Amino acid sequence: LEGVVMELADCALPLLAGVLPTANPEDAFRDVSAAFLVGAMPRKEGMERKDLLSANVRIFKEQGQALDKVARKDVKILVVGNPANTNALICSKYAP
Repeated sequence: LEGVVMELADCALPLLAGVLPTANPEDAFRDVSAAFLVGAMPRKEGMERKDLLSANVRIFKEQGQALDKVARKDVKILVVGNPANTNALICSKYAP
């Protein structure tokens, strides 16, 4: 995660107030007003679509639950990880 922090710092984004590198979704999403969900399981050779969806359900369910619990209630969420529409639907079920 330190590499990601350095990349963001190198961008010199004027609105970036700080970066908290963590594997704990509740720490990551606490009081956020915007969340960019870019991490999804990539489809590997020989992997069936149902296996990919099962892996992504675990990821986006956990993130959705954490967002619902600790993010601002007016949070805006952008899902980038493919299949983005399906992952967004999963997340929205747990972060209504």
